Order: sequence, then C-alpha cells, then structure tokens
Amino acid sequence: MKRINVFDTTLRDGEQTPGVSLTLNEKLRIANKLDEIGVNVIEAGSAITSNGEREAIKAIVKEDYNAEIGSFVRILKDDIDAALDCDVDSVHLVAPTSDLHIKEKLKKTREYVFNQSMNMIDYCIDHGLLVEFSAEDGSRSDIEFLRDIFTEAVDVGSSRICVCDTVGILTPERAYHFYSNLSNFGVPLSVHCHNDFGLAVANTIAGIRAGATQFHSTVNGIGERAGNASLEEIIVSLKALYKDYSTDIQIDQLYNTSKLVSRLSGVYLQPNKAIVGENAFAHESGIHADGVIKNTSTYEPITPEILGRKRKFVIGKHIGTKGLKQRLNELNITYDENQFEEIFNKIKYLGDLGKLVSDVDIQTIADEVLEIEEEKKIALKELSIVSGNKVIPTASVKLEIDNNDILIADVGVGPVDAAIGAVKKGISDFADIELVEYHVDAITGGTDAFIDVVVKLKLDEQIISARGTQPDIINASVEAYLNGANRLLEHKENG
Repeated sequence: MKRINVFDTTLRDGEQTPGVSLTLNEKLRIANKLDEIGVNVIEAGSAITSNGEREAIKAIVKEDYNAEIGSFVRILKDDIDAALDCDVDSVHLVAPTSDLHIKEKLKKTREYVFNQSMNMIDYCIDHGLLVEFSAEDGSRSDIEFLRDIFTEAVDVGSSRICVCDTVGILTPERAYHFYSNLSNFGVPLSVHCHNDFGLAVANTIAGIRAGATQFHSTVNGIGERAGNASLEEIIVSLKALYKDYSTDIQIDQLYNTSKLVSRLSGVYLQPNKAIVGENAFAHESGIHADGVIKNTSTYEPITPEILGRKRKFVIGKHIGTKGLKQRLNELNITYDENQFEEIFNKIKYLGDLGKLVSDVDIQTIADEVLEIEEEKKIALKELSIVSGNKVIPTASVKLEIDNNDILIADVGVGPVDAAIGAVKKGISDFADIELVEYHVDAITGGTDAFIDVVVKLKLDEQIISARGTQPDIINASVEAYLNGANRLLEHKENG
C-alpha cells in the first residue's frame, strides 16, 4: 500500500473561516487532538499575524508532539524570522505563481518571485528549517514556470513541494493530469485544494492518484469562502474506496475530532455532512430501515462503528413497520398486531404534521393504545420561581415521590437552571440523573408561543430522550426532566 501523509491546516487555513478566531487554549486542544489521531504535519498558524498567534504556536511547539509543527510564511524575511522565533520544525513557504497574482496582487514580475523564492528557501535552510515550498494559485499558473521554479526550489534545498488550487477551479480529470505533470521532482508532492465548486475532496484524491504523497486538509472542511478539502472525507474515502493507500490516521477518532473542532470554532456542522454529520447514519425511510436491519451494507457503504459512531433510526412519517417494531422492542413495549397497527398509524399521523417522534412520544402513544395506567414515581405538585435584575434566580418545588411530599429549593444561573437543580436535588435520594443535552424551540410565533423542550437524560448507562411542551419555558423544562426521570427509574426497576 502507498503511504500518504496528512498535512492539517485547521489552525491556519481553517481559522481563516469568516467569524472564527481561536484562543490559545482552543488551538492547543485542537492540536492535541490532531496529534493524537495521527496527523503528520500540523500547520499551527501564521507566525507573522500577531503576538497572540506567535504565543499560540510557541505553546503548541512546547507540547513536543509526534507531529511536525510548522508555520505558514510568505517569501518575506520578516515572516520567516517570526516563524524562527516560535521554534517551529518547518515552514510552509508560499509564493504566488500565477500571472494574475504576480501582476495584480504583488505588482511584481515572474523573475522577482523566482529569485525571492530561492533566496528565502536558502535563508530557511541556513536557519535549520525544513521547507515545504508551495505555489499559490498554482492551478492557474503557467505549467512551464511551475516546473522551472520547483526544479530550482528542490535544488536549493526544499524538502517538499505543494501546488495549491487556491480558488477551487480544478476538476478531478484536470487535477489528475495537472498533478501528474508535477510529481517527478524527487521530493514529496502535496495537493492543496479549496472547495469553491464542491470538488476539493475529489480533486485531492485525483492528485493522490496522480502521484502526490501528501494532502492538505482541514477538519470539517472549514476555511475561507467554501472551505478546504475535508480531512475526514478524504481519509474515509481512501480507506473504503481507494484501498491502495494508507495513512496514520485513527479513523475511529474522526467523529470526536469533528465535534471538537465544530464546538471550539463555532462553525455549525450541517446534519447531512458526509461522514460526520448527525444524519450520516440515521435512517427513517421504511425501505431503508428494513434493509439496514437485515443487513447494514444494504444502505450503509461503511459501518458507523468504524468512526466510533452508532446508527440510529429516526421515527417520523417515513418509518416502516420493521423499524418501528425494532424501536418498540428496544423500549420493552409488548403489543399484539392490532395494537401495533394503531401505534403505527398514530405515529404516521404525527409524522404527517411534521413531527419527529421521541421515545417519550412513542411510550405515551403505546400506553394510550395499550390502555396502561401509568403510575409516575415522581410528580410535580408546585413550582415557584424568584428571579430579577439583582436577584439570584431561586426555585422552590414540591414533589410527590411514592406518595410522600418533598419540598426543596435551589439557585441557578437562570430560572430554568434553578428549577432543574431543585428537582434534581429533590430526587437525589433515588437516583443521580445527569442532564446530557437540552434543546428548546418555540412551536408557534409570538410571545405566547408554546415551548417545546427536549432533553437527554442519563442514569448509569441508560440514556433517554424526553419532551415537555408548555406555554412557559420553565414548566416545559421541568416537565421534560420529570418525564425522562420517570422513564429512567422505571427502566431501572424493571431491570
């Protein structure tokens, strides 16, 4: 198998995503994860940018990672000196090579770029830096000029070369031909693609097939404009579709890495994002769910376990009988065929109204159909809140637990937090139920809108979703928490 190196630029090109500005600690957390999963080169930033950027790069260098740590630099001595001050292992030395960039951006000539590049490579080598020399806007550059400048760069001492599709104008067919013409300089060739036409991953793979032995990417494909080539999509594609290539990346850590970068960068990950999106292994359609239950490969090209993930069946209007029966069985709900048909029809009706059905909804529908008299272990009798501009939010609740009344209070950062805290304290003798997720939506418009609160609660290893719908967010939140708590306690008692 041909080994491919991974050059990650999440902390440099990825941070150039509009609105993203990572703190030193956030950069360190991401760098820790990148090194942990097996990234070969971490571009920690651009040292010339600011004092804060240099401090972050220095902090990353001090961690003594297995990965090579580099800085982005232009063909300017000040940039290189700033990188030297950070004690990085290498520099990604970038020179504009297209006539458009040379003439319109630099207001210079090809001769200037050529000579300045060689002088700066020589300066880097003299100061002990490993150099990856990169052609900016290479995909719109004259191929003979590229060959001349790369030939000289390697002769001067550049250890790697890279060609950038800076504005994402390559196609997979052109990318293969383009990188084939630049893969014979005796040093590793890197492919660096942007996603302006949604082809960055395809072009990167074409470049690898053409002879590139390293690719540049970012986690989740973040970056300027439409972003960069997505690390996780390339890695999994090489693993599953192009089996002649290998990397050092731990694939089962890609999902966790994706979530970390999304959370710290604040860049929302669309649900249908390939590989790491929340819907990547979710099935609602009856045909799909039935197929996956019988054999996962029917509608999954890879198993979620490879990525450290789990598949899920979404209950909505597209659910089929097989998928619903599996979920009912998982919830330990027994039924006959007539009862199942009624449960199925009720869920379909809710799905037609645009509603996704939670576990609590399923239980409620099933209880109604099966005529089960549900006896709640915990019931809310009273709830009062004190909150104001200069008042610490305080909640008092009266709970009925096994026919005994419990009155308890708590404070919080807000009234919802205080109310949930009071309820949690009130049931602490029975169970320590952890609030894993909290989500709120206004169902209708206006200040009198009904509030739909969905929570995920955890007790031991059991996790359950619960919903509360009220005109008031505090009551809806407490209702959701108690609904879930009752279900968890019931599960625990029933083993």
